[in-house]
Amino acid sequence: MSRSLKSGSGAMSAFSLLALLLVAVTMGLALAHALEFPGKTRLDEPTYRAVQAIYYPGFTIGGLIGEFGGMLALAVLLFLTPAATERFWWIAAALGFLLAAHAVYWAVTHPVNNAWLKDTQLVGAGKLFFGLFASPDADWRQMRDIWEWSHVARACLATLAFLSMALAIMR
Repeated sequence: MSRSLKSGSGAMSAFSLLALLLVAVTMGLALAHALEFPGKTRLDEPTYRAVQAIYYPGFTIGGLIGEFGGMLALAVLLFLTPAATERFWWIAAALGFLLAAHAVYWAVTHPVNNAWLKDTQLVGAGKLFFGLFASPDADWRQMRDIWEWSHVARACLATLAFLSMALAIMR
């Protein structure tokens, strides 16, 4: 793609819809976690720890596609959109919200994931990915609350990214 794509062109519209879809995947995954929160807080420790293992690799793959793909698509759209337009600022907001959601993952969620998976035999990319930013063991309820609330925050940020991108498309 080149900077010569016009904002109203079919290619630009199609790419904008792709970006919206990728942001929607991110939002959907985060909302799924957030909606489980009330039910999961009623689980005892062994059940909660057993449930945590069901997310991998599905949510990891979805997160890689949705989050990284969404951030990349939004960055490209931002580059291709004239800065003097309202659309530019909505795309910038969407990218900012998605980057913030991603930062919450690395700063808060990922260290807790490492603690949950410490006794799981991981290989290949999973071993490398979950080996980053290891978390010290804390009380399981404290880790649960941190993990669950981080997903509520990510769901809010991803929803704001989705709404911002939807507004960008409407402009």
